[in-house]
Amino acid sequence: MLIAIIVLLTLLQYMAYKPLTVKCSVKYPGQPLHKYHQNGDFILGGIASHGLFLSYAKDFRKNPLPSLPEELIILPMNYQHILALAFAVKEINKNPQILPNITLGFHIYDNYYNAKMTFHSTMLLTYTLERFFPNYDCNMQKKLLAVIGGLDSLTSLDMAIVLEIYKIPQLTYSPAPVMKDKFPGLPFYQMVPKEDLQYEGILFLLLYFRWIWIGMVVMDTENGERFVQTVTPMFSQKGVCFAFIQKIPIPTFIMNIEWMLNQGNIIYDTLRDNNKVKVILAYSESYSLGFFRFISYFSDEETECKQKKPLGKVWITTAQMELTSFGFQRDWDLDVFHGAIAFTFHSNHVPGFYEFMENQIPSGATGDGFIKTFWEKTFGCIFPGRGVNEINVKHCTGAEKLKSLSPPNFEMDMTGHSYSIYNAVYAIAHAFQDMITSGFKYKAMVDSGLQLHKQSFWQLHHFLRQVTFNNSVGYKISFDQEVKLIAGFDIINFILSKKMTKVKIGRIDPLSSTDQSFFIEEDAITWNSWFNQTRPVSICTPSCYPGSRKQVMDGEPFCCYSCMSCPEGKISEKEDLNHCYSCTEEKYPNENQDSCIPKDISFLSYKEPLGITLACFILFCSTITVLILRIFLMHHNTPIVKASNRDLTYMLLVTLLLCFLCALLFIGQPNKVACVLRHTGFNIIFSVTISCVLAKTVTVVLAFIATKPGSGIKKWVGKKLGYTFVLSGFLIQVGICIIWLSISPPIPNTDLHSETGKIVLQCKEGSMVMFYCAKCYMGFLAMISFIVAFFARKLPDTFNEAKFITFSMLVFCSVWLSFVPTYLSTKGKYTVAVEIFSMLASSAGLLICIFFPKCYIIVLRPALNNRELRRQRK
Repeated sequence: MLIAIIVLLTLLQYMAYKPLTVKCSVKYPGQPLHKYHQNGDFILGGIASHGLFLSYAKDFRKNPLPSLPEELIILPMNYQHILALAFAVKEINKNPQILPNITLGFHIYDNYYNAKMTFHSTMLLTYTLERFFPNYDCNMQKKLLAVIGGLDSLTSLDMAIVLEIYKIPQLTYSPAPVMKDKFPGLPFYQMVPKEDLQYEGILFLLLYFRWIWIGMVVMDTENGERFVQTVTPMFSQKGVCFAFIQKIPIPTFIMNIEWMLNQGNIIYDTLRDNNKVKVILAYSESYSLGFFRFISYFSDEETECKQKKPLGKVWITTAQMELTSFGFQRDWDLDVFHGAIAFTFHSNHVPGFYEFMENQIPSGATGDGFIKTFWEKTFGCIFPGRGVNEINVKHCTGAEKLKSLSPPNFEMDMTGHSYSIYNAVYAIAHAFQDMITSGFKYKAMVDSGLQLHKQSFWQLHHFLRQVTFNNSVGYKISFDQEVKLIAGFDIINFILSKKMTKVKIGRIDPLSSTDQSFFIEEDAITWNSWFNQTRPVSICTPSCYPGSRKQVMDGEPFCCYSCMSCPEGKISEKEDLNHCYSCTEEKYPNENQDSCIPKDISFLSYKEPLGITLACFILFCSTITVLILRIFLMHHNTPIVKASNRDLTYMLLVTLLLCFLCALLFIGQPNKVACVLRHTGFNIIFSVTISCVLAKTVTVVLAFIATKPGSGIKKWVGKKLGYTFVLSGFLIQVGICIIWLSISPPIPNTDLHSETGKIVLQCKEGSMVMFYCAKCYMGFLAMISFIVAFFARKLPDTFNEAKFITFSMLVFCSVWLSFVPTYLSTKGKYTVAVEIFSMLASSAGLLICIFFPKCYIIVLRPALNNRELRRQRK
């Protein structure tokens, strides 16, 4: 039992995937109205979308429309698709290099954009004798190689249901439908580029022209909805907003033209009311532009079809849409689409196609069932004997010239869709030839040729996937891994004045480098007259100029915003930025906050007034110190010099001179050596200075005590005591500085923030603890000197200088106590100036308070420079 079931299932599977060869006598009663047959050894199938049925409820006086209950409406432009297939087959049959000794034929049926007719036509293609019975192969002499179709993805999807059963390859000349459950081994061979590439091109175009506030018009179909769902988030991420999305109803077999005009009127009002929207993105199937044209017309009370005023919009159409029209729209104005920009499938001029088109006449078209209907609808005439009331009717002579027609009714140049069909035919021929050449299940052909006809041509899929060739114009044709044509798009500008002209203004080339994959020539674009030949502006809000940022308004799309100035310290260099940002640390915002300016290098320089002033004061103080030292040296044997402890006095004057000169290290651009010597050198030298002052004061006090009877201090009075104080003060400060340098020494540093617009070069103190320790140690010595001098100021001595030391220490302490808050509150180079001023002020205080009174006596009152005389006066 189990074996029987397995055998039965195997037989059913075999029957499902390998049709049996029997004689068939069943003929389907319903035949398509239009077909184009040309016999050959092998047949190519084609599904054409040449016309569709519409029903009209009323006629219009100025633009008469068909009044039959159900009228076939022809799309004249699509007839070129049929001729492109016939022309390609004719070229191949004449070319001895492709399929020699084999004649290709073709069968083309019209599906009238209807699913029922699509299924019927596809079944007829699978049974080339137009008699069929499911799962049987009725004709071994006219084998179907592949099918080319359809013009829209829904047609391709309907065809696939039948073709997939028989493993017949299907080549589409439109984007393949999205298949969720399609068997992965039987792909759609898409003869047009990837749709994602087109989306990227549209987005690039919008951003190139800065059109960020646009509208969208799509057909109310599944493909239209998928397009909306795909591009809306994609465009939004790049800053493009949709002001509205209008959907045009799906045309049906029974359609009221008045209702269509009313729907067009509603959409027209939406487009008109959005004044800021200057760009409309249109997406739909190839025939849809005929329905889009209803947008520019309305019906009045007298049932007349009148054109509205131009909208002043830039239309952007996708490659699926062709600028075509129904036969009854031949006299309708196209001003609403003037200046439109269209993405089209890339095409080239094919030699001989124009002449082939010129030679098409009804009387010489054998097997062409389309041409007479096309001729009548296109030229507005009737062939004699067509069963129509011929009174007052224009008769067709057959001598009319196709080249006399103008787009959008008909084109003589090969369109993108026709070029795709042309390449599809060649792809099948080259794949079939590769299959034969490879010897795939083929050894020798018998005279009747039946041996080749008996092969299972579903193996053609393998060769179609890998087919690569150069077509007649030298353009390389090949598929990618997804079995989609590797090609790009052309960008066309439609100029619709007296007649339609197409101007190529750009391209999308996926094979070029990233920066050259999109090209647009703006100067070649002719804009709608509404824009006075200037680039249209399609934005919701005027651009926020540099120096400001966008502020999204509540309840509005992000493309509608207000502009706010950047906060202090931040900039925006471009228009319409969402955020302001800070400059780098080496730059600062300009006054308009729209750019960053490099900061100036700032340090206390000898070239600026402050530096020059301080340097002059340093030299002046140094000169005075040298003069005082010279005076003391010249009068070193006078009582006043001897009484002041000459060695300590000379040492004090030398250290004061070094303190003044040390201040010069603080002027000029900081470097490593200067930074180390600035603080440590001054601290050590000034500590020696204060130690000298302290030693002089202590010496005076001890000398007075030693004069008392019975005092044991006398042995401590002498030069060694003074040197001990100086050496101790020196060594302690040196120890502090050594620890400072070993922990964290002063180093050159750049201060980027203290002064606006400036980079301050300064010396970083390193360890702030040790910095203040050194300063505090000097203050400690000064306080001891001040206290000792204060208590010794009234000691009875002839040349007692304790009083002057007291004043000098008072000045010193006042200066350095005020230094701390001033140092912390200043910034930049002025911090260095405060340090220099404190050094000079404290040093000058010592010089003036201690030495000026003595110099006054030595120079101006030499008579007082006498110990006995001063003692007598006291």
